[in-house]
Amino acid sequence: MNIGIVGLGLIGGSIGLDLRSRGFDVFGVSSRQQTCDRAQARGVVSEASIHLSLMAAADVVFICTPLGLIEPIVRDLVPYLSPHTIVTDVGSVKTPIVQAVSSLWPNFVGGHPMAGTAESGIEAAVPDLFVGRPYVLTPQPQTPAAAVDRVEEIARLLGASVYRCSPLDHDRAVAWISHLPLMASATLLAAGALEGDRHIVNLAQHLASSGFRDTSRVGGGNPELGVMVAKYNREELLRSLSIYRDCLDEFISDIEAENWQALEHKLKLTQQARQNYKL
Repeated sequence: MNIGIVGLGLIGGSIGLDLRSRGFDVFGVSSRQQTCDRAQARGVVSEASIHLSLMAAADVVFICTPLGLIEPIVRDLVPYLSPHTIVTDVGSVKTPIVQAVSSLWPNFVGGHPMAGTAESGIEAAVPDLFVGRPYVLTPQPQTPAAAVDRVEEIARLLGASVYRCSPLDHDRAVAWISHLPLMASATLLAAGALEGDRHIVNLAQHLASSGFRDTSRVGGGNPELGVMVAKYNREELLRSLSIYRDCLDEFISDIEAENWQALEHKLKLTQQARQNYKL
């Protein structure tokens, strides 16, 4: 089985490293020749090109580009594909992507590996990135079962734990555990920047430690990613943000009223709630 990867960054590159180590021929496409050269030098791919025509050799194609590029790339890719080629993606929003791409290619399986690091680009690709991590597949009723099974087989070869759900259920769940945290983290950084006393800002910047590092990490990441998840998962993100705002208002009210018992009760509930997440 030949594997094609369009987009040789952290995710695409890591998929390539793992599958090549398992004996697959991996063909990669990037918009930059320099990235193609590095991917081959690092052993991420067997062959690389800036031309989508290279994907004609693939049995399964992974689209590992930013969200906004997935549909146009598949549209350009279709003329080079065999009718039996399976196409899947790694985008963090599924409903609009699955709707758009399935109409272009019936053998499309929406996918989202829940793995990553703070780094990006071909140099960030690492082996075993997906081991023990969730990998979500979002087939529709009309998605060919054989295509879904093949993508699941590959995901399990990567060491991932595979989950299947509808595109909408995926987007609603991911809004809570990925997209809302991104916005909450970003607004934390934005609020800190509004402190009017520069001495306090400077002091805070020097005192920041593990708590601030953990809560600010995703908000200080790639701005393009933040805009794309807000654009493509707008409805579910707004829904979660609205509930989050209500919770924040309740915390503010307790502190303003010096209702420490109510605040402690809320914090005990959040302490218990965190234990339910498979972190």
